[in-house]
Amino acid sequence: MPEIKETNRLEIFSDGVFAIAITLLILEIKIPPADSIHSVNDLWQGLFHLWPSYLAFVFSFGNILIIWMNHHRVFNMISRSSPHFMYANGFLLLTVTFIPFPTALLAEYITTDYIKPAAVMYCFSSLLTNLAFVIWLAFLIKPHNLLNPDVDVKRFNASVRSTRLSVPVYLITTLVALWLPVLALLLNFSLWVLWIVLSLRNYTMTKTEESDPGVITEPSET
Repeated sequence: MPEIKETNRLEIFSDGVFAIAITLLILEIKIPPADSIHSVNDLWQGLFHLWPSYLAFVFSFGNILIIWMNHHRVFNMISRSSPHFMYANGFLLLTVTFIPFPTALLAEYITTDYIKPAAVMYCFSSLLTNLAFVIWLAFLIKPHNLLNPDVDVKRFNASVRSTRLSVPVYLITTLVALWLPVLALLLNFSLWVLWIVLSLRNYTMTKTEESDPGVITEPSET
């Protein structure tokens, strides 16, 4: 029982950090100052000129949402924790709370001649988060196996491998941003779309196996 409570507390704490990070994103969208508005048209134009902030907000909101969904999915696979896993979880949350900074930086400079450093920082943030996720997943298995006995370990290991493979991809997008920042941002966005598609596909396959008694899942490894 104490281990289950510890896991629940860890997930609740993590959810709080995710909520704060998302809240910080919207706080970066500044309302047009009243002293610059002299007509309704001025306000419309002021709101339109905030499009880089809207874009960066939606981009990063989707980023954090996908991280949270995968984070939640993993917690459904475990009922106990370890100090290694808790520290790794802390590092993952550290990278999540960093996301609002490159988001604000990108919103400020995406339409300027100084977009390259902003794009590099944003892509590097994605790389850092992905690397933290790989480390976090690794501590689910070693030094202690924290997975529930009914978890399909082969499918879990396949998910871990795909996450590891994405690390060099995010590294490449970060390097590309040094020369082609817009292309790097589009690639970064495409990767998150891919994550959404894969997560929905994985969920559909899981539900199909649960509803089909003829499907036999692999036994869990210990």
